[in-house]
Amino acid sequence: MNILDAARQGQPVPAISFVAEREGLSLDFIMEGLKDGTIVIPANVNHRNLAPCGIGKGLQTKVNANIGTSSAVNDIETELEKLRVALEFKADTIMDLSTGGDISSVRQTILGACPVPLGTVPIYQVGISAIAQSGSIVGMTVDGIFSAIEEQARDGVDFMTVHCGITRAGIARLKQQKRVADVVSRGGSFLIGWMLHHDRENPLYEEYDRLLEIARTYEVTLSLGDGMRPGSISDATDRSQIEELLTLGELVERAWKAGVQVMVEGPGHVPLDQIITNIKLEKSVCKGAPFYVLGPLVTDIGAGYDHITGAIGGAIAAAAGADFLCYVTPSEHVSLPEPEDVKQGVIASRIAAHAADIVKGVKGARDWDYEMSVARKKLDWETQERLSLDPQRFQKLHSRFLTNGSTCSMCGEFCAMDLVEKYLGISTIRC
Repeated sequence: MNILDAARQGQPVPAISFVAEREGLSLDFIMEGLKDGTIVIPANVNHRNLAPCGIGKGLQTKVNANIGTSSAVNDIETELEKLRVALEFKADTIMDLSTGGDISSVRQTILGACPVPLGTVPIYQVGISAIAQSGSIVGMTVDGIFSAIEEQARDGVDFMTVHCGITRAGIARLKQQKRVADVVSRGGSFLIGWMLHHDRENPLYEEYDRLLEIARTYEVTLSLGDGMRPGSISDATDRSQIEELLTLGELVERAWKAGVQVMVEGPGHVPLDQIITNIKLEKSVCKGAPFYVLGPLVTDIGAGYDHITGAIGGAIAAAAGADFLCYVTPSEHVSLPEPEDVKQGVIASRIAAHAADIVKGVKGARDWDYEMSVARKKLDWETQERLSLDPQRFQKLHSRFLTNGSTCSMCGEFCAMDLVEKYLGISTIRC
């Protein structure tokens, strides 16, 4: 019995119980969310070392970290170090976006070391294989696409980005739109190139039932990809993006009917004043399905600092109802990330996610901040270090300039909290 079936029958299988305990919520709450389609638990039956997590309404906002090789840089040890760093700083999920080397071997190695849900974009492997065999991405075959999806599902991949919402009608609208950045989705570009070359419909859309059968067999959560997402704020919330979203809304309902868990991926570059509109649109069109946003990045000029532009957008999106943030690293748009970039990306997105959870009233979110405030009032540096997102960095910065007393070197003897406590003898914090 798969997770969705179990929830519909009121039978809390271990993955459901695990998520309920982790979130501090009741089994009934998690099962109702699963039944409604507002919660997913990506948990492939073949991912043996998995500690499941839930994504969706009423749960902590989750953060994903992308790792993976490229055609220019292919070193599995580096990818494993990125995985280690992402897990150390508490990424909730990992995606392997490898496009270089032996992609199957890389994925299997990462899966074996990954205790959290792992996602992939299967069309990458298909396209790279087609180039090796025929010299071109358009050499992909329909059977080859579904064969790669099933191979990755059999390996234990928990969720897959599949660009099912790209259609011939959508491509026609894209041509009319005259975007600044056209298509920035790598997987989307693979499929669009294939569709235009062969003058055929998207096989992931045309044979969606075939995809659903594989997903149900292996308990793969579908992440309906946004191949038409904007890659420039000038292209945000345009007709091409919305056309695809409307199609995804229909595919969400078909997945539910087939007993398959599903979430929806959201836009990349969106100005601040359009983010809430995008969240409301997805939640309405896709009937509350979990929303996985890629940033969003609120400006196009943050190269080298796009973990910041992504965190700004991510905080607003999550506060408005997005459920899942894909991190953005400082090397976005300019380079394959290194382990330090992964760290910075995870921390920035976790700050955004937590800030949103405070607003959403997620259980326990404000408690963490309250504990930190109490520790600051007491000048309790040990507790502040423990409660920080990066204790090592906290300790390094705090010890950089030593003081004679209990205060830090920013204010020294003029610390406001210390002075108020000393001269007025008041304390506003109750422990």
